[in-house]
Amino acid sequence: MDIKARMKDIIAKEAAAIQGIKVTDAFVDAVNLLLNCRGKVITTGMGKAGYIANKFAATMSSTGTSAFFVHPAEAGHGDLGMLSKDDCIVAFSTSGKSNEVLEMLANASHNLGVNTVIGVTSHIDSPLRDMSNVVLDMGPDIEEPCPINTTPSATIAVMLAISDALALTLMELKEFTTTDYHARHHKGYLGTVTRPATTYDES
Repeated sequence: MDIKARMKDIIAKEAAAIQGIKVTDAFVDAVNLLLNCRGKVITTGMGKAGYIANKFAATMSSTGTSAFFVHPAEAGHGDLGMLSKDDCIVAFSTSGKSNEVLEMLANASHNLGVNTVIGVTSHIDSPLRDMSNVVLDMGPDIEEPCPINTTPSATIAVMLAISDALALTLMELKEFTTTDYHARHHKGYLGTVTRPATTYDES
């Protein structure tokens, strides 16, 4: 195997998957739903998609949109109680068939009246599409560079790109400043470079 060539091919396929995202009016609708959400933004996803959902919540929280991740498997063991009626859910699932995610959404709606859902999904026959107010289509034919075409990689890159586009667009619409950023992220290198001259943070 030519290792360098193989790695370049993997990167190229992930980049192509991101470039293939169709930014439709649904993306505008999703941003407006999140911008006008009266409650919290809840992100969820299972497996690798869950890691993207978790990262999305962390990015939004540090850029002016209160958000947190709820693990769909834990939702059935009490964590569903973290949700309230005015919350907005962003659910990530390439297939849209993850039982834990679908069950969480159904119970959130039936038990708690949480009915605002943005679904990020790929498969045309995704049940998540039917449970979402807004669907952000990842694209139906994403080629995974995995040699057995199973390991989520290009699909996960697409999810990450979509989530970053949402978070950073919201950040700009809210006219979020470096001072605002520092108020939420005052530690580490980014805390240092965003620190106002008159601010003191005890380390």
